[in-house]
Amino acid sequence: MENYLKTYVEYRKKIKAYGYFVWLMSWDQETEAPDASVEYRTKQYQVLAEEFYKIESAPEYLEAVDYLFAHLDEIDDKDLKVEIKQAEKALRMVKKVPKDELLEYQVLTSQASHVWSKAKNENNFSMYQPTLEKIFVFNRKLVKYLETDELKGYDILLDMFEEGFTQKEYNLFFNTLKEKLVPFVKEVTAKKDKFSRKLTKGVFPREKQKQFSEYLIDVFAYDRTRGLLKESAHPFTSGVTSTDTRITTHYYENNLTSSIFSSIHEMGHALYEIQNDPKYDDTFLHGGTSLGIHESQSRMYENMFGRSKAFWTVHYPKLQEIFNKELKGITLDEFVAFVNKSERSLIRVEADELTYALHIMIRYEIEKELIDGKLKVKDLPKRWNKLYYDYLGIRPKTDKEGVLQDIHWSGGAIGYFPTYALGSAYAAQIYQAMNKDLNIEEALLNNNIKAINAWTKEHIHKFASSKTPKEILMIATKEAFNPMYYVDYLKNKYQR
Repeated sequence: MENYLKTYVEYRKKIKAYGYFVWLMSWDQETEAPDASVEYRTKQYQVLAEEFYKIESAPEYLEAVDYLFAHLDEIDDKDLKVEIKQAEKALRMVKKVPKDELLEYQVLTSQASHVWSKAKNENNFSMYQPTLEKIFVFNRKLVKYLETDELKGYDILLDMFEEGFTQKEYNLFFNTLKEKLVPFVKEVTAKKDKFSRKLTKGVFPREKQKQFSEYLIDVFAYDRTRGLLKESAHPFTSGVTSTDTRITTHYYENNLTSSIFSSIHEMGHALYEIQNDPKYDDTFLHGGTSLGIHESQSRMYENMFGRSKAFWTVHYPKLQEIFNKELKGITLDEFVAFVNKSERSLIRVEADELTYALHIMIRYEIEKELIDGKLKVKDLPKRWNKLYYDYLGIRPKTDKEGVLQDIHWSGGAIGYFPTYALGSAYAAQIYQAMNKDLNIEEALLNNNIKAINAWTKEHIHKFASSKTPKEILMIATKEAFNPMYYVDYLKNKYQR
């Protein structure tokens, strides 16, 4: 046992180090690397990926993990037990997928985001289609390589991102939303609210938006010594330890609220990672326990805190100070109503709370069809546009506002999207539990978001991925997942 543990720890150290440099390359590529650097960086990535693979697939490392997994009962450290289980699951890819195919896929996805970004900027799906076809071809083969008696097809991909959630669970969840929420959504979005042209048609200079995003960093106590904010085509959070978790946002001069809520959303993610217990930094347990729980934090910070009247009562004066001309004459109440408006929209990241789950259901249906082979990538724009019309009553006019809006598939994140809707539902349940211990409105009115951060750290963040999503939900809320908290929250809010 002792020798196997020693081997495991030695290889873990190497894997963490290689992972760190792969992460740095990815961060650089997404934030500031010049376009001409792609080819050279790809060559270096190929070398790094090859070396990384050698370490992950080293016979003595595989043997150590297999032995420790087979002797879990002899391990006293609970966290190490969880880590060994996760390591064994992660290694199934290395063990069951042919090396050449896996390395080729890793190189493909390292380049794909650049291809996607260019296609999006030029509003041309055909530029991206060949790359996306290769990604889905691999994933259809992957589910065959990894299938078990319990998991097959799309369920294998879903389980990678939210352990324990398969099509069976997601279908029940989405059916609840369809039955309880969709009729209400159609009713609410049938009415169009009118707002000042300053809010709907105004021009909000990028530099002023950046200034307010920097202000928000301090409001949410996002530690500047452990993180930073940059700009990217698609806002994201990226980190490797509790001492280095970075975020990005984007700035549109015709959309003031986009950068505001993208920044708050990503800080919700980043706070989760930064508030992990530092003891997990050198282990495989650092990070969130699942994408659903992770998304619960970003959606809760963005929507339940960041869009509340209590929050803006404190921070709207600062926004008006920065945009003194642009927001002149716009009252607090009008601004709060504007950031909580509900409408049928095309862009997922700009969607309001009420319609957001519908955007996710569209992607869920499409992913199922692509993996099952019922839909071809070349027909994806047509299918996408039809589902948007069916679910939301609107149809994209361009690829950019339609099928090219998300970066996720370019990174191979198939099965990821459903966790967004699940995360929003988790958030409503967690919010109710937190409010029993802490008067959230009072904390926001007192600009005491540190108290909120302390609660999320104690009940969720500090555990990193040492607990399952179901265990975290039980610790935080003292009950199993119940989607009706989400339905009730939305109905109560939008009925007002």
